[in-house]
Amino acid sequence: MNLEARRQLTVLDAVEHDQHITQRNLSAKLGIALGLTNIYVKRLIRKGYIKCVNVQSNRLTYLITPQGIAEKSRLTYEYMNYSLRLYREVRQHLSEMLSPCRADGVQRIAVFGTGEAAELAYLCLKEQGLEPVAIFATRPGGSFLGMPIRGLDECSLIAFDRLIIATLEKPDPFVVQLVGAGIPSTKLLTLKPPSLRQPA
Repeated sequence: MNLEARRQLTVLDAVEHDQHITQRNLSAKLGIALGLTNIYVKRLIRKGYIKCVNVQSNRLTYLITPQGIAEKSRLTYEYMNYSLRLYREVRQHLSEMLSPCRADGVQRIAVFGTGEAAELAYLCLKEQGLEPVAIFATRPGGSFLGMPIRGLDECSLIAFDRLIIATLEKPDPFVVQLVGAGIPSTKLLTLKPPSLRQPA
């Protein structure tokens, strides 16, 4: 599922749940600029998926149309298929990367990240009979899956053999950041299989 379709699904879902949602709130949900959000909303109006009703002079209401509900259902189905395929491929990829490590006696695996990708990495580790020794993130504090979230400055304090970069986006910026923090690139594993990486 491409980024465009995911954003359309997010807008349709938000409008269906809150017809008084503002473009500023939509912008925050999408994580994009307000001007780009306006383009998405206008495109969905043009396609007939949502309707814009002027309730007051300074207040707009968005209504999802029957065509919008049908499109949202189609996109939701597509997203579920994408998610299942992604899970299978990431699981397979990580399994292939961890098997030789286990054969070499590597047991201490750490995870960098705290989002859905990190949860996926955690599940894959459990399937391999491994337990993460630490969770690292750019912003430390709090806990993730019952483990404290540590900052990169603590990497030298915890012994680990490999570090999974738990992101489904391009891992390159994180590789640079982690190598800059003193972690050898030979210890880094990326979560996303090459077949699922977005072209540059």
